[in-house]
Amino acid sequence: KEAKDSDLIIAVKAKDDKLAEEALEKAEKDLQESRTKFEEAGDYLPKSLEGAIEIMPDANLVLISVAGKYAGDEAMKALEKGLHVMLFSDNVPLEKEIELKKYARDKGLLVMGPDCGTAIINGAPLAFSNVVNRGDIGIVAASGTGLQEVSCVITNEGAGISQAIGTGGRDVKKDVGGIMFLEGMKALNEDENTKIIALVSKPPHEDVLKKIAELIKDEIKKPVVGIFIGGDPEVVKNAGAIPASTLEEAGLIAASLSKGKSMDEFKKLLEEREEEIKKLADEEASKKKDGQKYVRGLYTGGTLCDEAQLLFKDMIGYVYGNAPLKDEFKLKDSWKSYKNTVIDLGEDEFTVGRPHPMIDYTLRNKKILEEAKDPEVAIILLDVVLGYGSNMKPGEELAPVIKEAKEIAKKEGRDLSIICSITGTKKDPQNKEKVEKELKEAGAIVMPSNAAASKLSAYIVKKLGGDK
Repeated sequence: KEAKDSDLIIAVKAKDDKLAEEALEKAEKDLQESRTKFEEAGDYLPKSLEGAIEIMPDANLVLISVAGKYAGDEAMKALEKGLHVMLFSDNVPLEKEIELKKYARDKGLLVMGPDCGTAIINGAPLAFSNVVNRGDIGIVAASGTGLQEVSCVITNEGAGISQAIGTGGRDVKKDVGGIMFLEGMKALNEDENTKIIALVSKPPHEDVLKKIAELIKDEIKKPVVGIFIGGDPEVVKNAGAIPASTLEEAGLIAASLSKGKSMDEFKKLLEEREEEIKKLADEEASKKKDGQKYVRGLYTGGTLCDEAQLLFKDMIGYVYGNAPLKDEFKLKDSWKSYKNTVIDLGEDEFTVGRPHPMIDYTLRNKKILEEAKDPEVAIILLDVVLGYGSNMKPGEELAPVIKEAKEIAKKEGRDLSIICSITGTKKDPQNKEKVEKELKEAGAIVMPSNAAASKLSAYIVKKLGGDK
């Protein structure tokens, strides 16, 4: 019998047929009991948008996560009923995305997505999101983990978020034309709780960047901070916005504006830390054996992966990967690293048939141990993304793997630097401070941001001659 999109598949691995049958019976019983408990409690799980609206007639936003081929039609139903949409689903046809966003714009509604992984609306975290402070900084982002990194930096600096609007990565491409990015900016300009606007994106198409700049210049009446990773900062600067060179810097600038602090304070902080990073790089490089000179980045967040590659480009040159900055640096086999390599484990080739690597660490843990066996590897660089939707016990799962990786190298007379950054806050269910303690106790170096972790890795590579 062929499984359909809405079918649930239960797979059982057992020593014999009898145990397999017992496990299946238990699974079916648990599912039935769960349904019965809901019914006895008077709870009703609606099976359609119409049913959900009957239960919550005052709702003004719907989060949609169904197969891509159905998601667009469900989103249009919601828009026709006057609801804002967060479209978590991916694989929605481009033509459908454009149709939805044009319709929403004409109706004064937002369509966040498709493939929008993060948003915070009036303090309510949606999908992959962190527990952040409420405040006066509004964010528009065409990048999920970029939004998370910036919002967490802001919170960790003691400032807060009014709204965080995700648009989905395709929104800033030429075909979509930045429809929702621009609408998000307008919404924040009108939002009385937003005093500062932060813009976060991978490089928009030049036509879209021009539209963003024009909107900043002509309509936006609030201070704007912009980080367009890999884009031309001069375009937004000339429009009157403050450009940032990293996600962390964008968060620090926004937090400084919110708290009325001088820009010189955070600049001094970054300058002092740069010197500390160089000293730490010298220490780590001095422990390495001849022949150890390369970094292997294993990323779960796509934008964090891009940021690392861009920082590497300026410091040690282009690096290899499955989603490199230049096609000529694309790995022949994504499963086999070469020289300096940064892998985005969230790409489709790694996620088909398995949960996203921000949830399930199995694949990355395996890759960490593989890279530890390579005698040319000096550094393994990792991002750890906390918050709702992400792995609930990152420290517990990563710590033993970090210890094992360092032990593999030690047995061969090598020292292995494992450098991590944590995107999160102490309010997250995983607790940033707890995770940091667990990783440090396992032997990892934990840096305050992805940018800092990437820079430390690059300085070590330079010291070892791995940039040649």
